[in-house]
Amino acid sequence: MRRPTLEAVAARAGVSRATASRVVNGQTTVAPHIRDAVLRAIDELGYVPNSAARSLVTQRTDSVALVVSEPGTRVFSEDPLFSTAIRSASVELEAINKQVVLMLASSPKSHARVERYISGGHVDGVMLLSMHGADPLPAALSRLRVPVVSYGRPAVPVDIPFVDNDNVGGAEAGVRHLVETGRRRIATIAGPQDMIAGQDRLAGYRNVLRDSDRRSIVAVGDFTRESGAIAMRQLLGDDPALDAVFVANDMMAVGALQSLRQAGRRVPDDVAVVGFDDVEAAKYTEPPLTTLRHPIAEQAAAMVGLLLNLFEGGPTDPIILPTELVIRESA
Repeated sequence: MRRPTLEAVAARAGVSRATASRVVNGQTTVAPHIRDAVLRAIDELGYVPNSAARSLVTQRTDSVALVVSEPGTRVFSEDPLFSTAIRSASVELEAINKQVVLMLASSPKSHARVERYISGGHVDGVMLLSMHGADPLPAALSRLRVPVVSYGRPAVPVDIPFVDNDNVGGAEAGVRHLVETGRRRIATIAGPQDMIAGQDRLAGYRNVLRDSDRRSIVAVGDFTRESGAIAMRQLLGDDPALDAVFVANDMMAVGALQSLRQAGRRVPDDVAVVGFDDVEAAKYTEPPLTTLRHPIAEQAAAMVGLLLNLFEGGPTDPIILPTELVIRESA
């Protein structure tokens, strides 16, 4: 069977091809009874618009690139933050009939591939996730003049609208809780310092310790579970008397709990542990993890809303969402 054409839809509805095209492309300059006739013809014939031809008319692809600057092993297997953010952004875009194009960019070769694809006009806009300080994509995409928004404040000085959570305030709340419960030697496993989240959460930790006359005890991880385990062993070697640790994300906190258990340290009796993110696994660690909840799904939805504002000329001011301390047995 031949694929139904727009001409066949127009003939069935008793209108011109131009009128049928205006209905298909969502224009509002068509009388309601004529639009109903065209939509009825589309349904009866099973007509599916030719997306390539439609793009030529509308100058839109109805596709948005979600670019994640991390390797696939992290995105698809280890860190649930990515799956939550990707799923939430996809749901929001699908609700307005836009397709998500997921692209990974963790190497110079993949950066170049992403830049070529976007410069080719294949998408209407770009959402950036998990940017690192040396990442060339934000500046490159800004030069292309394609609408771009970021999940998290960019680490490079480019004028890109962004949605973030209160990383400094959240870290301060977590460390302040440890201080108020009487912990004296409070260490931290900081996130990577080429990422704003890593920098801000370390700053929040240091703010509270400075105000409470405690010294900083710092190890740095890369937001993975294994790096948390390694950093916890390092901290125990540097200061065996530490009695608390603030960990800059929950995945590293899971690794830290493992190292504490292997070292014979009881949590929270010997060492209290506070994480950050409140991923699903935080409820099921042993013991359940005290952590800072930030609204990952809401942050992704707000990022989509910010991108739509760019499309429509609306406000693009940065959006900072609050965090919430969730107290469980680990602290």
